[in-house]
Amino acid sequence: MSRTFGCQGSRERIGVLIAQLGTPEAPTARALRPYLRQFLGDRRVIEVNRLLWWFILNVFILPFRPAKSAALYRRIWTEQGSPLLCSTRDLSIGLQERMRSYSEDIIVDFGMRYGVPSISSAVDRLIDDHHCNRILLFSMYPQYSGTTTASNYDAFFSHILKRRVVPTVRVVEPYYRDTRFISALARSIDASIATLDWKPEKLYLSYHGIPLAYRDAGDTYCCHCTETTEALRTKLTYPSEQIQQVFQSRFGKDPWLTPYTDETVEAAAKAGLKRMAIACPGFTTDCLETLDEMGNELREVFEEHGGEKFHLIPCLNTEEYWLDAMAAIAADELGCWLSNSAVTGCTITCPIDGRCCAKSC
Repeated sequence: MSRTFGCQGSRERIGVLIAQLGTPEAPTARALRPYLRQFLGDRRVIEVNRLLWWFILNVFILPFRPAKSAALYRRIWTEQGSPLLCSTRDLSIGLQERMRSYSEDIIVDFGMRYGVPSISSAVDRLIDDHHCNRILLFSMYPQYSGTTTASNYDAFFSHILKRRVVPTVRVVEPYYRDTRFISALARSIDASIATLDWKPEKLYLSYHGIPLAYRDAGDTYCCHCTETTEALRTKLTYPSEQIQQVFQSRFGKDPWLTPYTDETVEAAAKAGLKRMAIACPGFTTDCLETLDEMGNELREVFEEHGGEKFHLIPCLNTEEYWLDAMAAIAADELGCWLSNSAVTGCTITCPIDGRCCAKSC
């Protein structure tokens, strides 16, 4: 009499993977070194001759930059750890709660492109621990760029394709002009400005820059940023004529997208600007580039050249209306998966030896 090892109907689940840029594990030079090596070693981020860049990275950057970067991270680090990591963890919990209204078979997890927990580890958890046979990748970059969105794809697909059984995959398309994202962002900016007992004379919308050469090579990021800005102009209660788009975080000597945030704010302060607010619509979660580069360094530039009142508008982070928007965006992308999410696992056995082949069983 043959033995039967068949599965009796384990549930198949849908995974929603939130993908962030990343953060070091600690604000120390030791922790920053591997993080920067991974980040600056990414071919999507630095598009130069690999041999030449390896030499520059290992001889001129990694021996010195980790200590400098660690000092910056210490200025924003909290008792709970990295602000980006803490917010992303809370974001995944909040999204999980909302996705239950669509299906009990949705599991939300998160991973970092650089640092830990990695995107690959999140993929493994969703498949091995939660038995997800479908995964939706949700990048926390509203605007597409090869340096960010495509780099997430590299990490996600290169890892998932190493598995024997590859789950069905979908990707949330860039949502730079999605009305739900724009509405949440406008609401956040308006609410933050409303808390002030003074009125900003200027509102800057600062996006992370990329080298001009990347745009010239076909990267659509600049256009996506501009579309976000124009969509916001129609939603914000703040006067449109007092809004200006700028770009921050340039690295190296090559020209990047302009106008540069620091140079623009410095010139405005010298010309008599006294009160300003700044938001970062390219970042959904506060991080070093928002909290320190804008909140500390840019504030110092503004005040040193005559500015008096400076207000950094927080990113969307874990705002309730952003979580609602994320859930709606994810549900749209899941589409017919939601109606089929309760499909059970295999209930038949192999005709050769009576075994079930599915590891999840």
